[in-house]
Amino acid sequence: MKHLNELIGEYDDKAALEDAFTIPASWYLSPEMLELEQRAVFGRNWQVIGRTEQVRSAGDYITAEVAGEPVVATRGADGILRAFFNVCRHHAAAVAVEECGRAQLFRCPYHGWTYGLDGSLKGVPEFTGVRNFDRAKNGLVPVAVDTWEQFVFVALEPNARSLREFLGGLTDLVSPLDLGKLSFYTRKVYTLNCNWKVFVDNYLDGGYHVPHIHKGLNDVLEYKEYTIENGDRWSLQSSPMVALDAGSSDRDAAVAATRRGDRAYYFWLYPNFMINVYEGVMDTNLVLAMGVDKTKVIFDFFFDDVGPGREARNAESVAVSNKVQEEDAWVCESVQRGLRSRAYGAGRLSVRRESGEHLFHRLLAGELKGSLG
Repeated sequence: MKHLNELIGEYDDKAALEDAFTIPASWYLSPEMLELEQRAVFGRNWQVIGRTEQVRSAGDYITAEVAGEPVVATRGADGILRAFFNVCRHHAAAVAVEECGRAQLFRCPYHGWTYGLDGSLKGVPEFTGVRNFDRAKNGLVPVAVDTWEQFVFVALEPNARSLREFLGGLTDLVSPLDLGKLSFYTRKVYTLNCNWKVFVDNYLDGGYHVPHIHKGLNDVLEYKEYTIENGDRWSLQSSPMVALDAGSSDRDAAVAATRRGDRAYYFWLYPNFMINVYEGVMDTNLVLAMGVDKTKVIFDFFFDDVGPGREARNAESVAVSNKVQEEDAWVCESVQRGLRSRAYGAGRLSVRRESGEHLFHRLLAGELKGSLG
C-alpha cells in the first residue's frame, strides 16, 4: 500500500493542462498498479461486454471477463436482460463456457448444478442429506446490466451509478449519428506488447500522431481543423473530411473509398471504449489489460449495408483499419520499450492536441487515489 501511495503521489492531477505532465512511466510498468486498476477502474465502472443483437432473443447469452471476473449476460424467457457472475455456487466453475450462444438453462459442466435464465438454482444432483441448505439463496450472483445504442454494459460495483448517468452528455452527441442503422460485419482481435494505457494515450492525443504515423488517414482528414471536446468521462475528437481528386495515389484511393462523409468522429468513453464513425462505417475498440505490458484490443466493424453487394467495400474498409492498427501497434510497443528507459520519467502535453489525454490521466488518478482512501 505504501508503494502504491508513493507511485500515485508522483502525479499531480490538479495541474492545469498548460502545466501538466503525463502520468509517470512507473504507472505503466508496475504490476501492483495494474492490480489496483483492475479493482478501482475496471471493477468500478461500466464496461462493454458485447452487442445487443447477441442477446436479442430468449436464451441468448454472452460471456466476458471484467476486471478478472467472469460474467454472463442473458435474455430471459420474460424478455428481461440480466447478468450474473459466471460462477457456479457449488465449486466455482463457469456455468456458461462458450463466448456466446443460446440456452434454456445453464448447466455447470463440473457437477451438473443447473440454473434458470433468471439465475435461480433449479437442479442440485445428489444433494440429499445436506443440512441447512437454502436453494433460493444459492442462485447465480447478479451483476448490473444495461444497454446503450448497440452495446451491452455491465457494472460489478453493487452501488454503481446508472449507465445513463455514467454516459452523461455523450448520449446527446452520439444520438444524431443514428448508429442503430449500422449492422455488425466482423470482429478482429489484436494483442499488443504494451500497457493498456499506452493504447488509450495514443488514441487521445488529438490526432497529434496522425500526420507522422498514419499517412493514408492523414490524407482524408482536415488536420488543422481537428477539434477536441471533453466531458465528464468522455472525449470527442472530430475532423472535417477531405475530398480527394481522381489523381490520388493508390494508398489515398483505398482510404478515401472507405472513409467518407463530411466529418470523422472519434468517441472515447472512460476508461477503455472507443467508437469511430465515418459515413456508413463504424468500428468500436474495446481495450483490455492482459498484463503490465500486454493489451488486447477488440475491434468490431459495422456498416450501413452488409449484404453480398457491398462485400468488397466492407472488406476493403476492414483492411484500411488493419493497416492503421498495425501502425498504432508499432508505435505503442515502441513507447512501452521507451517507458523502461532511465532517460524517461514523464512527458509534457500539447495544449492544442492532448486535452483528452490529460482528462484520462486525471480521471485515472482520481479513482486510484480514492480507492486507497
